[in-house]
Amino acid sequence: MSMAIKVLKYIKNPLNLVGLLGARGFLNWVPDKLYLKVIFRAKTGKKLNLDNPRSYNEKLQWFKVYDRKEEYCKYVDKYEVRSYVSRKLGQDYLIPVIGVYDSVEEIDWNALPNQFVLKCTHGSGTNIICNNKEELDINASKKMLNRWMKKNWYWYGREWPYKNVRPRIICEKYMVDESGTELKDYKIFCFNGEPKLIQVDFGRFTEHKRHLYSTDWEFIDAEINHIPNNPSIIPKPRSLDEMLRCAGIISKYIPQVRVDFYSINNQIYFGEMTFSHHSGFAKFEPESLEMQMGEWIKLPN
Repeated sequence: MSMAIKVLKYIKNPLNLVGLLGARGFLNWVPDKLYLKVIFRAKTGKKLNLDNPRSYNEKLQWFKVYDRKEEYCKYVDKYEVRSYVSRKLGQDYLIPVIGVYDSVEEIDWNALPNQFVLKCTHGSGTNIICNNKEELDINASKKMLNRWMKKNWYWYGREWPYKNVRPRIICEKYMVDESGTELKDYKIFCFNGEPKLIQVDFGRFTEHKRHLYSTDWEFIDAEINHIPNNPSIIPKPRSLDEMLRCAGIISKYIPQVRVDFYSINNQIYFGEMTFSHHSGFAKFEPESLEMQMGEWIKLPN
């Protein structure tokens, strides 16, 4: 996004500055409830009702404020969650780890294989995917990782599970699916252990597309965050039943959570757990999908 477009965005809706300032730590002094009411209005154009939330996005904000279980912090930690998944499903469902580091300086770049993936364990979207180390700009990667390591993802959307996660870097084996170029990301929305909706993201490095399916693999003509929903149906993965079974096990007794998997040669691998899809600010088309997903969430007493 060019600077002119960014400036115009803030002029048209000054409330958009809340997210920018919040992400950079300038609004840490603002109480969570007040901050969420303002940023929710900025991101969705709607008034946030925490007393009687009905939509999916509203209920995600409710969970940020009122559902603060210690175990959630481990579930969003990309390294610590591996122990939980191993206990529930077994080691075979985990992508092999090459190394774990407390700082960028600990990484021995010469010792890394030609292909690998680096992730910050405490954040979202903090991935460096290397499919050829000879072409990787290591200095630029170090700068990016150092910037991510200093960031606390809690402050932008007040997603409480991220607040006290220990910043680390995990290096995982580089893997691709049958496409030979990427991994389709199967994101399964679960409610008290019951999978209800599947979002498939693919083409992230070419033209990002997103499909929505029922658990019976019926295509759903809808969009989340305006990402193109190409009507060319993805073949039903042969591992779908196993993905749904595993998602149910991992999400049991959790009111709502998104559990992500990859499928490679019919072997499934765990991706991550997310408690606030798009931080609860996603735009749904049609809005009836957002309301339906809100009905699936039963708020704890």
